[in-house]
Amino acid sequence: MKVLLVEDSVILGEAIRDHVIAMGHAVVWCATLGEACAAAAGSDFGVVLLDLRLPDGSGLALLQALRAAKVSVPVVVLTAFDQTTDQMEALRCGATDFLTKPFSLARLAHSLTAVTT
Repeated sequence: MKVLLVEDSVILGEAIRDHVIAMGHAVVWCATLGEACAAAAGSDFGVVLLDLRLPDGSGLALLQALRAAKVSVPVVVLTAFDQTTDQMEALRCGATDFLTKPFSLARLAHSLTAVTT
C-alpha cells in the first residue's frame, strides 16, 4: 500500500516513515501543506497520515479538498492538540481516525490496519 505521510517534524516523520516501511508499505513524506496537496493530486494513496498543524496551513485544508473531490481514502489525523473540538472538526471533515501525539508506533500500526481493512 502507498501511504501519504504529512508531518513537519523531522524526528517524528522519520520514525513514522521507517515504521510504515517496516510494515511493508511505500511512503511519500511531505513536510508542508503545499507539498502534500501536490502529492495527493498526482497519485493514488491507500491511506493518508495527516498532521493538522503545518508550517504553511492546516492539514484540515487537505482533508476538506480530498473530500470535496470525492476521494474516499482513509485519513488518520495526527496532532499534538488533544482538544475535543479539534477531534470533532477533523471527524466532521471526514477523518477516519485521530491520534494524539505522542502515540506509540504500535498504536499507529493498529490504526493503519483498522482503517485499511
